[in-house]
This record gives sequence, structure tokens and C-alpha cells, in this order.
Amino acid sequence: MKLSVVIPVYNEEATLGDLLNMVVAAPLPAPVGELEVVTVDDCSSDETWSRLLSWQLSTRQDGRSVTIVRERHSQNRGKGAALRTGFAAASGDVLLVQDADLEYDPTEYPVLLQPILDGRAEVVYGSRFLGGPHRVLFYWHYLGNRLLTLLSNMFSDLNLTDMETCYKVFVRKVLDQVTLKSNRFGFEPEFTAKVARLGVRIYEVPISYHGRTYAEGKKIGWKDGVSAIWSILRFNIWDR
Repeated sequence: MKLSVVIPVYNEEATLGDLLNMVVAAPLPAPVGELEVVTVDDCSSDETWSRLLSWQLSTRQDGRSVTIVRERHSQNRGKGAALRTGFAAASGDVLLVQDADLEYDPTEYPVLLQPILDGRAEVVYGSRFLGGPHRVLFYWHYLGNRLLTLLSNMFSDLNLTDMETCYKVFVRKVLDQVTLKSNRFGFEPEFTAKVARLGVRIYEVPISYHGRTYAEGKKIGWKDGVSAIWSILRFNIWDR
């Protein structure tokens, strides 16, 4: 099995090198024989692209082959657009979405992959709200995430606990059956609405979460929350 880790990146010069080292060193279950790391720089205004070009791949100690794919947008288009570029470039049997900001821990890949490897799921969400350790931060962000998940569940008829999570893992046939359109953070509700309509098996697993403050580089804000509500309505009702 070939695993493609797709990483959208925007202005993450401080964390990108550490994140790539963690991804390449992440423990992988035995069925995963190849690792492909697909990075998409969404026209960063800092030194992200040069850091990405200068990053040197270190050989995995377990002997698995590793491929690094570097893509770059000529203008900033948003996370959803970066993911579409990454998905188009990825060649893996299973795809995993990874943010570049170190809020999510690559050492948890085995937990995320296990339901797929066991043949119990085609899609896996890593939930920050199922009891994993997490940094204590913003109450209103937490409440906003829960409300967006509730609204999404009402329309999709799923019982997710964390629709907005970064960690989404899925087999290639799922990607082949959906056409994604969102450019920014609307990817999360759009993907959820569309996989719900496919009728595929979806699992959630608990993950840890190491959130950042705005001073540390967090980018999502209240406007993205309003946009997420629009995306939930759009992709569950009008754009079917």
C-alpha cells in the first residue's frame, strides 16, 4: 500500500522543516510499503518555499521508500485549492491530510490508518473531542467547532464529533467519486457532505491536539466560521 500525505502550506517557515521531519519519521503499519509526501505552498509571502526547496530528505530507518512532491501556487488561493492541487499530484492508495503548523501529531498515523487497514472504513476522521490530550486554549473556538459539527450532522445525518478536524484519511476510490470546489476552509464541510452522500463507511478515532494562539501563527478566524455555515448549507442543500 502507498500512503500519500498531502500538506497544504501557507507562511509556515517556522514549523515546516520540523513537520516534514516528523512526517518522514512517523511510524507506519506494516501494509504501508511506500510513503509519498505532497507539499503545496499556497504562494507564501515568507521563506516557506525556500525552506521547502532546501529541506533534505533523511532515509527512513524502516527501509520504506519515500517520495517528496513539491507544488507551488503562483497566487494565494486558500487551503481547499491547495488540497485540490495536492490530491491531483498524489498517487497513493490512501490519502491523509496533514496541516503544517504542528497542531496535529504524525506519530498518530497508525491510529488513523487502522480502520482502513482492517477493512472497516473507507474514510477516517481524527477527532479532537474523543478524549485525546489537548492544549487548553480558546473556549469560543471549541464551541464554534461543536456548533458547526452539529449543523453539519443535522444535514448529513452523520454523528461526527469533529467535522472541522484536519485529519481526514480516505481511500482513493472516495476521492475519485467526489468533485471538490471550495478554495478556503470550506473544504471541511464540503468533503463531509459529499462523502456522506456516497454512503461509504466512516470512522472516528481520538487524536491529540496541540493548538496555537494567534501570536504563534493561528490563521482561522470568525469570518471562516461564517463561511463554514454557508458551505454547510451550500453543499448539503443547493450544490448536490
